[in-house]
Amino acid sequence: MKTGINLDALIVLDSIVRCGSFAAAAKELHRVPSSITYAIQKLEDNLEVTLFDRCGHRAHLTSAGEALLHEGRDLLVLANRIERNIKRVATGWEAELRIVVGDLIPYTKVLDICEAFYKIAPDTRLRLSTEVLGGTWDALVSGRADLVIGAPGDGPAGGGYALHPLGEVEFVFVVSPHHPLAKETEPLTNDMIRKYRAVAAADSSRGLAPRTVALLPGQQVLTVADLYQKADAQKRGLGVGHLPRYLIEDDIAAGDLLVKSTEDGISTQHMVYYAWRSRHQGKALSWFKHQMFETEKPVNWFN
Repeated sequence: MKTGINLDALIVLDSIVRCGSFAAAAKELHRVPSSITYAIQKLEDNLEVTLFDRCGHRAHLTSAGEALLHEGRDLLVLANRIERNIKRVATGWEAELRIVVGDLIPYTKVLDICEAFYKIAPDTRLRLSTEVLGGTWDALVSGRADLVIGAPGDGPAGGGYALHPLGEVEFVFVVSPHHPLAKETEPLTNDMIRKYRAVAAADSSRGLAPRTVALLPGQQVLTVADLYQKADAQKRGLGVGHLPRYLIEDDIAAGDLLVKSTEDGISTQHMVYYAWRSRHQGKALSWFKHQMFETEKPVNWFN
């Protein structure tokens, strides 16, 4: 497709408007005035429009010139961004890093790391998304993520990824103080728990088999999107189930949720991982890995 617009002409147009005259633009761009005039005349000829109204002592943009300046500045910003990204890629920095965050992870701590990252690599785009349970692993093995923070349990077979322990998360069985199980003698038996609806966060896997956690055979289930919705549903007495202790400490202290011992114990521990595509060798991924577990003070996610 042929076009009469080039970046040099847009740079000249922008400079004329900012500097106030053709002569001032020539000075700013370190060019002779005739080359500025020629660039605008050629642009007008190519587009078959008049960009400047030359009546009077000063040239003013026409409506067509105003429109071209508005769109052209967007193109100049885009061209500058592309140039910076290409230079970064050439030096080993990714143009984009896709990070999946498991719903077990406090998002504010992820944003703290992103804030620190942008101070040294502002031109690498970070694309954050959230997955639940096996959806974290699914995003990694399917190629939708370069890095996962908070992948629970064992990874899928097939390889193609590396992992590092993030830590163990303590889960406790909790009920609303208004729920019938709140007054039952502990430890609660599975047969007793089975009589009441459970609340479960839906696995977000697209290709891998979905995972379930601590659901009893035959138990009614209210399915929600993530652990935060699960906690809210359980506080309302809509169901029961296990939740991370760190997530509901304030609710437990306030009496909005009660920890109940079950026949399986007072709590369970679940290992959570960082995981990344093993073929990915960019500097952005290396930076995140260093921040998360290679420093003397790695991120403590659960306190």
